Amino acid sequence: MKLKPLHDRVIIKRLPEEEKTAGGIIIPDSAKERPMRGTVIAAGPGTEKVKMQVKKGDVVLFAKYAGTEFKMDGEECSIMRQDEILAVIEK
Repeated sequence: MKLKPLHDRVIIKRLPEEEKTAGGIIIPDSAKERPMRGTVIAAGPGTEKVKMQVKKGDVVLFAKYAGTEFKMDGEECSIMRQDEILAVIEK
């Protein structure tokens, strides 16, 4: 399936959270938090008032409950407005 977001919306594929802590403790599924990082897989063109600052391939940080979740080709994705993105993670 191919989706093209409208206006200032972006489609994000959430990145999985760590399976174990830095000390080596394995985190059970019941204690895992929702991922707050993801990769932009599509971005809209923006609007006259909102210039798009993210692009396809950017790794971003967003609020835990931001956006609307949906499945695309069997993978969990979220669609949200650009202003719900908190930061772009630079490598």
